Amino acid sequence: MAEIKLYDTTLRDGAQTEGISYSVQDKIRITRKLDDLGIHYIEGGWPGSNPKDWEFFRLMKKNRLKNSQLVAFGSTRKANIKANQDNNLNKLVLANTKVITIFGKSWDLHVRDVLKTTLEENLKIISDSIKFLKTKGKTVFYDAEHFFDAYKANPDYALKTILTAQDAGANVIVLCDTNGGTPQSELKNIITKIKPYIKTELGIHTHNDLDLAVANSITAFELGISQIQGTFNGLGERCGNANLCSIIGILTTKMGVNCIPKSKLKELTETSHYISEVSNVKHQDNQPFVGHSAFAHKGGVHIDAMLKNPSTYEHINPHLVGNHRRILVSELAGKMPIILKAQEMELNLNKKSPKTKKILKLLQDMEHRGYQFEAADASFELFMKRAFKKYKKFFDLESFKVVVEKRLDGSVVSEAIIRLSVNKKERYTAAEGDGPVNALDNALRKALNEFYPNLAKMHLSDFKVRVLDEKAGTAAKVRVLIESQDDSDDWTTVGVHENIIEASWQALVDSIEYKLLKDKVK
Repeated sequence: MAEIKLYDTTLRDGAQTEGISYSVQDKIRITRKLDDLGIHYIEGGWPGSNPKDWEFFRLMKKNRLKNSQLVAFGSTRKANIKANQDNNLNKLVLANTKVITIFGKSWDLHVRDVLKTTLEENLKIISDSIKFLKTKGKTVFYDAEHFFDAYKANPDYALKTILTAQDAGANVIVLCDTNGGTPQSELKNIITKIKPYIKTELGIHTHNDLDLAVANSITAFELGISQIQGTFNGLGERCGNANLCSIIGILTTKMGVNCIPKSKLKELTETSHYISEVSNVKHQDNQPFVGHSAFAHKGGVHIDAMLKNPSTYEHINPHLVGNHRRILVSELAGKMPIILKAQEMELNLNKKSPKTKKILKLLQDMEHRGYQFEAADASFELFMKRAFKKYKKFFDLESFKVVVEKRLDGSVVSEAIIRLSVNKKERYTAAEGDGPVNALDNALRKALNEFYPNLAKMHLSDFKVRVLDEKAGTAAKVRVLIESQDDSDDWTTVGVHENIIEASWQALVDSIEYKLLKDKVK
């Protein structure tokens, strides 16, 4: 098999995800994280397209990378002008990166309908652009945009475009499934057909519109392609790009390919969560290898088998990629979650222990009242610590008040007022928020930040409410689930009450106390 190089485009393709907007400092932080992990190439953005990316490359001139090469991205020259007069190409040179990636048109449809030029002029555009960058001493990666759709529409012309790039001196030709609509069988067939004509290294860039981006990238690698492009957590426009977390996991643990240093593999999960945090998006729980649920077990039969031999229901040891096993608490799991959580806390507990039965009875009573610890692992850990008297209170609440005011101009304002004490030091704070729970969260943090500054590194990422007994109408109990995140982890807490604000308060307090316990705050 070919040696593989990983090319990350989170800062450019990933930034096109709906709802994501990176600041320059965000981009620098992610670059440093990817560099530390050992990704070969990090595409920083398109310096000729916007001031933010230009500023990023300017600042990165002062930030040397340890393991990775920074890449500037752009397009081929415009039609009917000389390459040395093209503003985009000149900006790429001024970005001061050794490696430059440019994309060009492979599909005759795009040449006619988008570029509005001739097929012959498009070949000159590709050739001139690459030759110009090569005269500047640059390593040039050529992204053959829409290559697979182009080949299906007009195989002779699609092949001619990449042969032109090869003749012009491109160091790597990247075959792009830009629309993400190519099944594995078609991708394999097309790569097999064009490979005999190509002497230059080949890369692959896939989108996930068929949910096949990772599978197609691995297939391309098996066919001898030496560069895989993708994004962390599969970020990207529409359905996203090939997920480098999954690709790294598959290559290292299943195929024996060290695409990142062995010593760094255990940092994969933390890096994935960090990028979600900086991107300000919820981390996908069911993401392979690095997701919160990737090694979560719920069924009693599964759990029993796992205790005897973890390989019965896990395809790898989660610690290899920096993740961990989770046993979910539910009516299906019985006593085992309690015993396993006790073992994590270095407490002696077994199925026959009276303490186990007592805790199980308490747990069942709470579930009967509406608590759902299966989806709230952090609250379950706090429940266990309280049961074993291993729990430390970080503050004492004296009172809180939440006021929602609808004003004459139609605006709705929420304000929370909290009185609490930390180590007998009283604090009285008030804060507004987008809603009553947000106001409560803001006021609580405002009161606690002086004592626990690490709370500034966490935020609430999701809030769910479920009515437990619809027949009771507005008097029904509600269950609130709050998901929180910091730069290395995410966790979920639960609260149950007839009053939605009280249920939210319970989940909110658990969330903050779990963060403090996790960080070993004293």
